[in-house]
Amino acid sequence: MFKNLLALILTFASLMYVIAQDPPPPPDAAKKQRTKRPPPPGVSTPGVRREMSAITPAAVFKTEGNPDWQVATEDAEWVSNAPKNTLHRLDVKTNTVTAVITVGRRPCSGLAAGFGSVWVPNCGDKTVSRVDIQTNQVVATIAASPAASEGGIAASPEAVWLVTDAKGVLSRIDPVSNAVVAEVAVPPNSAGVTYGEGAVWVTTPESNKLTGVDPKTNTVIHSAEVGAKPRFVTTGAGSVWTLNQGDGTVSRVDAKTGKLIVNIEAGLTGGGGELAFGEGHVWATLFEIPITEIDPATNTVIKQWFGPGGDSIRVAHGSIWLSNLKDGNVWRFGAKQP
Repeated sequence: MFKNLLALILTFASLMYVIAQDPPPPPDAAKKQRTKRPPPPGVSTPGVRREMSAITPAAVFKTEGNPDWQVATEDAEWVSNAPKNTLHRLDVKTNTVTAVITVGRRPCSGLAAGFGSVWVPNCGDKTVSRVDIQTNQVVATIAASPAASEGGIAASPEAVWLVTDAKGVLSRIDPVSNAVVAEVAVPPNSAGVTYGEGAVWVTTPESNKLTGVDPKTNTVIHSAEVGAKPRFVTTGAGSVWTLNQGDGTVSRVDAKTGKLIVNIEAGLTGGGGELAFGEGHVWATLFEIPITEIDPATNTVIKQWFGPGGDSIRVAHGSIWLSNLKDGNVWRFGAKQP
């Protein structure tokens, strides 16, 4: 019995020695072993690729935090800042930050301009802040929760529109009462929203759908299948354009018929990004490829800049406005770049 007990003790000691020589990996080891997401490839068309280092901003606006979503008004560019719970007003004539406005907690899901105001969805407190563009003051806080942090808000001539429920609810906000007055059923897990070409347009990444809503009747009038995982959306040149995170394409849909025209290869795969229309062209942004320019006349990418910067883009006042989220600033470039 003593021999058996001694053997058991020796076996246990040997086991402890082996365990001591091979300790369990630290908690973050699994994270370090994860494969890094490959960079977006862009397009390989000769003469298209450019480097961000080759162009110089006409102005740089320091906004601290993480400047992100943008919208343009008559004499200003506006950018939200989630960590600071703020909205920054950028003066287009002096190239200075002329106002920093505290809004709701963690502004997200786009910005919209209409009815003399900038409309700011807030993911933190599930509201929409209405900021008067004359006084730079929050004049109303609406109980309307953005359903997706990466989505969109839009102003039509009739109302303000935001997806407020992942079950598939597009809410109509009345600018007179500052309240939700109607709900339109859209596909579940919809995200991006914009207004243009006479309709409100909603993207659904989960089902690769673009939905068109008549803002006068609150009814769905179009439904089109586009590229994989469409999220960001803009309008222009008689069309609706979606940036598709799944396959890196930009889809073009006829705004009158609601039919897909073409999926344009852009090589913009991965999360984040945004899409805008201006100066007659479509513009996309994505980390590592901050600016992509698409010509609607040919439905092709004609210029693509690689390098640092990006995450939100607008084209207004003869300029490209690019949120450089990671460096805490906004760049202004001339729209006619080499």
